[in-house]
Amino acid sequence: MVSNNEEKLIKAIEELKRSRVRTLVEKRISEFKKLRKGTSREIFKELCFCILCANYSAERSIKIQKEIDDGFLAFPSSQLIEKLKEMGHRFPKTRASYIISARKHSDSIKSIVESYKDPKELREWLIKNIRGIGLKEASHFLRNIGYTELAILDFHILDLLARHGIIEKPKTLTKSRYLQIEDKLREISKRVGLNMAELDLYLWYIETGKILK
Repeated sequence: MVSNNEEKLIKAIEELKRSRVRTLVEKRISEFKKLRKGTSREIFKELCFCILCANYSAERSIKIQKEIDDGFLAFPSSQLIEKLKEMGHRFPKTRASYIISARKHSDSIKSIVESYKDPKELREWLIKNIRGIGLKEASHFLRNIGYTELAILDFHILDLLARHGIIEKPKTLTKSRYLQIEDKLREISKRVGLNMAELDLYLWYIETGKILK
């Protein structure tokens, strides 16, 4: 049974689909798909952005990504730490260490991505092989390089779903709970005729008034 609050959320999404927001969403999705066709180094820099995003602001991470750019591939550890500190990242040492560790995949990440047909299996590979990447950030990375089948359950989305009575906000987001909520979002995506990547952008807009990445 669908609650009245869930119906309100469905209605809000449908209204946005008829507004200028649809153009913004379609533009962003097109950018994601274009990045997937990019070089391994470009894809790796997007992976670094997602490493920075964990428990941190997406907007600030975007600024850091633009500033550091090829430094994700070239800076020695000390320089990367100092740059992250200078730009105000909350966890400069930890995130720098994760990025340095991930560099062993910088030239092969594109071929690794292309070797998986199932995005869920690819997500599992990322979680197991990239330090600092969990379910949320693996899903975030894959969405940002053009995959459309996975949910990015950050606190904005969880708050929105809880407020509409669609879920009870979990105190701890275990893997099983993450996958349950992802399935619930998949049901909503079918109802509104959107893929999961599009739905995430609409939900983010409802909660924040912004279309980011």
